[in-house]
Amino acid sequence: MARGRDPGDSTVTRVAVIPGDGIGPEVVRSGVAVMQAAASVDSSQELEFEEFPWGSEYYLEHGVMMPEDALETLRGFDEIYLGAVGWPTVPDHVSLWGLLLPIRRSFDQYVNLRPARLLRGVESPLRIADPAALDITVVRENTEGEYSDAGGRLYRGTPHELAVQESVFTRRGVERILHYAYELAVERSGHLVGATKSNGISITMPFFDEIFREVGEEYPGVEASLMHADALAARLVLNPEHFDVVVGSNLFGDLLSEITAAISGAIGIAPSANLNPTGEFPSLFEPIHGSAPDITGKGVANPAGAIWAASLLLEHAGHATAGERILDALEEAIASGAKTPDLGGTATTKEVTEAVIGRLAGTPGG
Repeated sequence: MARGRDPGDSTVTRVAVIPGDGIGPEVVRSGVAVMQAAASVDSSQELEFEEFPWGSEYYLEHGVMMPEDALETLRGFDEIYLGAVGWPTVPDHVSLWGLLLPIRRSFDQYVNLRPARLLRGVESPLRIADPAALDITVVRENTEGEYSDAGGRLYRGTPHELAVQESVFTRRGVERILHYAYELAVERSGHLVGATKSNGISITMPFFDEIFREVGEEYPGVEASLMHADALAARLVLNPEHFDVVVGSNLFGDLLSEITAAISGAIGIAPSANLNPTGEFPSLFEPIHGSAPDITGKGVANPAGAIWAASLLLEHAGHATAGERILDALEEAIASGAKTPDLGGTATTKEVTEAVIGRLAGTPGG
């Protein structure tokens, strides 16, 4: 359900590329090369890429993560493709609030879609009888909730210092993310679980629960239930085959999607789509693995998450067939043994990329 613009809207899909920090530039190069390879075998698919050098290195030189007119610049693109954000010499709250979060909120990318499934050739850390049964999509609210910027600190540096940060849940925000999740459940198995914690969080979570049930009345064919987020985390590990679509607030969706990524084999495989479902603004696609400073520049970063994110980008841009073809090629490449060290292999970033491109071109040898 990562669909977005109609491919008939334009003959060209314009993609803003932000390589970002750490291994971001390495995996983004792979993703762009794969998208170009997919476009080369499909005459109806025309892509244009423009790269922007924003991120932590830009911050260390200019004092900001991106220039003042960055959002206006990005507004003119169809999609945004991001590598990673974060570096040890830049505080995390500076890097995140200076680049990714302003993009998500300014462009109303209220859906964070995180699919996770066990690709052929990848071993889950769990003992799963039927690998095909692990296919879970987490739908995370992406613009409000616990990740608000409301609050502050008082009496800094004294024994009485305190910090307060408010969670912000609006009816509009909760309703629209739940409608998206229910619609996705209709398209898939008809099974939806909502993450709550209303036994401990006494205001926002009962509010979420009430709206979950109200929206559910519009989808009588969906088997929907609420589960406390801590118990849900445990169940995702113990019985992942019981789940299909999971919806949660900004914080719970973030945490639970890390679990689903981990049980599907490795964080390096998992993609993320930050969607503006209306198509009014561009959407943003990225791997979830972070900047990984410890392996930056070594040529061994797993490009799978970035390549899967590229697949989601093309699907959202109206090129569903090309997106599916990329994901199929990625799975075939991994199944044939093109694995980076995090998956137990010895392949380099470049070798995995070449293996995927080779399958797109019909030459498995790369």
